[in-house]
Amino acid sequence: MFVRKKTIVVLGIAVVLGLISAWAIITTPGPVFYFSAGWALIIAVLTWLGNRLLTKGLDKTLSWNKWGNTRFFLHLVIGLSFLLLLINGTYYFIKVSLTEVPPTAEQLVVMNVWGAALFIPVYSIYFSLHFLRHWRKSELDIERFQKENIRSQLDSLRNHLDPHFMFNNLNILSSLIDKDQNASRVFINKFAEVYRAILRTKSDDLILLSEEVDFITSYVYLIKTRFEDNIRFSIELDGQQAKKVLPPLTLQMLIENAIKHNLISEGRPLEIRVYQPDEDTLVVSNTLYKKPDAPTGLTQSGIANIRKRYAHFTEREVQVAESATHFEVSIPLLQIDQA
Repeated sequence: MFVRKKTIVVLGIAVVLGLISAWAIITTPGPVFYFSAGWALIIAVLTWLGNRLLTKGLDKTLSWNKWGNTRFFLHLVIGLSFLLLLINGTYYFIKVSLTEVPPTAEQLVVMNVWGAALFIPVYSIYFSLHFLRHWRKSELDIERFQKENIRSQLDSLRNHLDPHFMFNNLNILSSLIDKDQNASRVFINKFAEVYRAILRTKSDDLILLSEEVDFITSYVYLIKTRFEDNIRFSIELDGQQAKKVLPPLTLQMLIENAIKHNLISEGRPLEIRVYQPDEDTLVVSNTLYKKPDAPTGLTQSGIANIRKRYAHFTEREVQVAESATHFEVSIPLLQIDQA
């Protein structure tokens, strides 16, 4: 950023010096020339300093994200007013200091005309570069903040999964060891696969659909060991998923919500189906038999979390549909080259 600031300042001064040099070539340098050259350089430096202070002041009061258009026009108006004030103020000061005679009205009019003709084009170039640079920096800061926020939410999900999930599955493993050692070994392997997948995607914002499916396959195995035939799970993909990606733990959250907020029994098993209605969409559907005291806010917050994470990568929305018998969530599948 320092290099860019320096480049803008040097460019502005170079333009001013170039105009002064052109004037020197077509005229004979004299007191008026040196007076004008010094006056122009003073204005150039003070204009740069003034705009720098103005930018810092506006940064504290008007954010780029919320007040971008207002800042543009406010900065432009204040900057031009400051420039005209400098033209008149510095000319008056130099004229009085060197001649001890205040400028006449005619001299001020001529000076404003020449000053405006000389400095407003230069200031316009400087302001455009200055504004675009700061606007771009603001956009990058916002994007970085959103990305950090999404990662924070994902870390929160992982931390939520760890203690509850581990506690339940350690209890199941304890009972399996006494009953069936072969089943306990398979359970341990699936348990390890789940946590390996969580650690492997710890710093990823998006993962391949195939990796998410492998993770969910192991995750569902552990769930089915706990609920046995009271949960029925199926996944149907079209096979064209090599370059499809989605935010990690998306399917896990939807499956977990289905289990958490529905009554599950031998007479009324929970059926969860994951399928692709088309190559760019994945649907998670479950039978609906809500618990009487189910905290619906948790389901809503889970969907809201998924929507926020998707909004960072695509304009396509997460769709929710609920009927008397089923609850469905449609999530976009993204391309690696688009994400």
